[in-house]
Amino acid sequence: MIYCDYQATTPLAPEAREAMLPWLDGPEGTGFGNPHSPHRFGRQAAAAVELARDRVAALFPPGGRVIFTGSATEAINLALRGSHPPGDARPVAVSAIEHAAVLDTARALRCPVEILPVDREGLVAPACGLPDAVRLVAVMQVNNEIGTIQPVDVLARRAKELGALFLCDAVQGAGKLAPPAEADMIAVSAHKLYGPKGIGALWIRDGVVLEPLLTGGGQEQGLRSGTLSPALCAGFGVAARLSTELLESDARHVEKLWARVRSLLPEWELNGSADSRWHGNLNIRREGLDVARLMSDLRTIAFSAGSACASGSGRPSHVLSALGLSARQAKSSIRLGFGRYTTLDEIEMVAESLNAAAERQDMR
Repeated sequence: MIYCDYQATTPLAPEAREAMLPWLDGPEGTGFGNPHSPHRFGRQAAAAVELARDRVAALFPPGGRVIFTGSATEAINLALRGSHPPGDARPVAVSAIEHAAVLDTARALRCPVEILPVDREGLVAPACGLPDAVRLVAVMQVNNEIGTIQPVDVLARRAKELGALFLCDAVQGAGKLAPPAEADMIAVSAHKLYGPKGIGALWIRDGVVLEPLLTGGGQEQGLRSGTLSPALCAGFGVAARLSTELLESDARHVEKLWARVRSLLPEWELNGSADSRWHGNLNIRREGLDVARLMSDLRTIAFSAGSACASGSGRPSHVLSALGLSARQAKSSIRLGFGRYTTLDEIEMVAESLNAAAERQDMR
């Protein structure tokens, strides 16, 4: 099986797995302690959590703090709901191609939501219109479906000029690109940068005040209640450290894979920008393609017919629709995702299989 769905989740780095194992020990070991307990076992676990926090913090700009969450979705909810005073009717602005965690949560705030359009390349215009008295602007760094890289720092500066906060979903960009330096809040997820599932983080700029989403013991600096998992934190921390250390070599590897696969799929149309894009994301379409049949024919390749978060809905991707693609074009699109552990041989086999399966459909 060849794995080409890195936007849905990345393989767990072996180093991250090794870092997790000591904190899963039973009674014979010392890693099972509650990191919020005052005894020795608890203090050891707490030290592991804080080391992980420091490593994750290196993914972000200086001048902020890291709050561990159960996922990036929870982090986004904490940012949007926690910064929304009850009864505040000021609008928020979000891009048309945000993840559902942003779009659905913004719509649940009971305030006006301005949708910022994208062009045919999937980019928000730096000079796009922002509503008067806007309270918060949310634009993702890298789109999870088409990989476009947004001008988030320019947009964040414009938001600040209007007195608004800027939230950036950096799930697909963290550990791959420089962090959005001007953002006020940044959400990330461990399992999108070779860490474990079940843990994410929200970076909050110093001076930004939020109300907690989960109340109780207030374990995470008063903003998130619940016992942290030292194992998940340790795995996240090591994955973050590796992403920082391997940033350049990972990027070079991805560029080689991108150039090769693009050369091998000349009959497929690219969705989104070719240049303002993370090249580990290849979203392509072919006229008249039956994607369901394609996925059935290529069961030894793991790839996506769109965002994994919306798969099975039967609806065309809201991201591809925002580019101006018809429902037919959107439904003839696939997404290939590759990264650190993808080999050149694998990407060549994938391209060969895709072309052969598509050509078989053309002959029917």
